[in-house]
Amino acid sequence: MSTVTSPTVLEATGLEVSFPVVRGGHRTTVRAVRGVDLSIAAGETLGIVGESGSGKSTLARAVMRLIPAEGAVELLGTDVSGLSEREFRAHRRKVQMVFQDPYSSLNPSLTVGQSVAEPLKVHTKMSGPERRSRVEEVLDLVGLRAEFADRYPDEFSGGQRQRIAIARAIILEPEILICDEAVSALDVSTQNQVLSLLESLRERLGLSYLFISHDLAVVRHISDHVAVMYLGEVLEQGPVDRIFERPAHPYTQVLLEAVPEPEPELQRSTTKRVLEGEIPDPTNPPPGCPFQSRCPFAMDVCSEPMPVVEIEGGGISRCHLHTSGPRLGGAPLASLDDAVATQEQQETR
Repeated sequence: MSTVTSPTVLEATGLEVSFPVVRGGHRTTVRAVRGVDLSIAAGETLGIVGESGSGKSTLARAVMRLIPAEGAVELLGTDVSGLSEREFRAHRRKVQMVFQDPYSSLNPSLTVGQSVAEPLKVHTKMSGPERRSRVEEVLDLVGLRAEFADRYPDEFSGGQRQRIAIARAIILEPEILICDEAVSALDVSTQNQVLSLLESLRERLGLSYLFISHDLAVVRHISDHVAVMYLGEVLEQGPVDRIFERPAHPYTQVLLEAVPEPEPELQRSTTKRVLEGEIPDPTNPPPGCPFQSRCPFAMDVCSEPMPVVEIEGGGISRCHLHTSGPRLGGAPLASLDDAVATQEQQETR
């Protein structure tokens, strides 16, 4: 039986973003995104996870060309990284963004209809009545009534405002939607409603998502694949089930262990690994693996360039545990935990 592979709609290679900063009176540079590679297939969702300051939002803005970046970005097979702003305009409609804060992302002086129609005024030659018809169509798609077009954002709840922002993002019929913490400002009930809407739109419109969140439960629910970022670098990538059930990088495992257990008794009885130390200075990251100063399994070799190891079950891990020392060789990190536990038991006998 042949396997049908979906075409790639977004591919970033060697993406780099640097910012000049002043520390102690001296100018230096923060490499906020460091050599990131990622790809998204048609109709799929790539989740990006990591602590605050890991570079997730900067990565999203680099893909959208909202900030300067180095490296290559391909949209639907076209390299857009070298295009001028004018040349890129024709491609911008293919990738749109939904931001975190539904209160600040909408202009309070514009009606909902005016805000949602704004991309049409920039990218199309539609007449006023045609724009109005299209606005009403997308408002219906996101579960809002047509008459809401004549009201102002401050008349709506946070969840409704985020639906309005989503309507504005899909009005040009993009191929890719970048969601930057798009549900983190909402309460849990409203989060679930917006996530259900995003999943419905993916099915109806054939959208692909780059979904950024610090909430691992949300990422697991909506994503097909996951990339784990730390200090501007991707340390692990893979199918969502493999990442969550068989993490292959210590940082991924620590992130997953930090998720609270729903049952209090289980939470108290489970031994969690606690991160020690501080996040390295982003202006002077350590050589090799950026996580080495906080990693419970760190070795001398971790100061050398990180390997790229294919993991059983799909994806990669950039960790020397798979090439040196315990030689996991692509096995999940739990294999090392079991080996360490067995050794400790033998030593205490």
